[in-house]
Amino acid sequence: MSNEVYFLGTCIVDLFYPNAGLAGMQILQREGIEVIYPSGQTCCGQPAFNSGYRKETLKVARAQMKCFPKNIPIIIPSGSCAGMIKHQWPNLFKDEQDLEAAMSVVERVYEFTEFLVDRLNVKLIDLGEPTKIAIHTSCSSRNEMKVEDRIEKLISQLSSVEVLEQERKSECCGFGGTFAVKQADISGSMVNDKTSALEATNASCVISQECGCLMNIGGALQKQNSKMKSQHIAQFIWDRTNGPS
Repeated sequence: MSNEVYFLGTCIVDLFYPNAGLAGMQILQREGIEVIYPSGQTCCGQPAFNSGYRKETLKVARAQMKCFPKNIPIIIPSGSCAGMIKHQWPNLFKDEQDLEAAMSVVERVYEFTEFLVDRLNVKLIDLGEPTKIAIHTSCSSRNEMKVEDRIEKLISQLSSVEVLEQERKSECCGFGGTFAVKQADISGSMVNDKTSALEATNASCVISQECGCLMNIGGALQKQNSKMKSQHIAQFIWDRTNGPS
């Protein structure tokens, strides 16, 4: 396996959760991987694609393709964005002249926790204080990427972390990108169901590999004046395994 990887930070990580992206890259570097972060990267095209704008999506996707020319893995700290490229780009580019170039990108995509578990077989040593958490796996991680269990495999290595099961674990949080805007009332009802289930666990924090979900759930928890925190799995692992900075 190459000791080089690309890191596709995603729009939400870049704009709202930069520390999650940095933590993800630091974990990879600690495992002896050279991380390349193309400065020209932008969006995977998902918002336009989900809204039916195929032509605009192709324009965005083609701009992304140029950022990852080397034949090395592309690591994405999001099941949603990884799923967009891995499972929607093949259909998007099906009748296009640059299908082969697009498939070169598609075949190299890994969701972050998937890469740590399946390719690196990473071993973690917990240096943190005892804590109780809940896990939220995103719809894309569960239904498209089929990597929902990787986050649990990683956390199971953390000796002082207890995972408390939430009743609505497999349910959507209601974000869904543009869905949260177009169907705000339904989305709000869904996230309230999710936060109620999370609160019932008495966990101190909810962990996910999806920053869109964390933004939605974390925002709802904050609005509800909840003490429960939300954190991306990369940041959670880095904080607990890196020791005092």
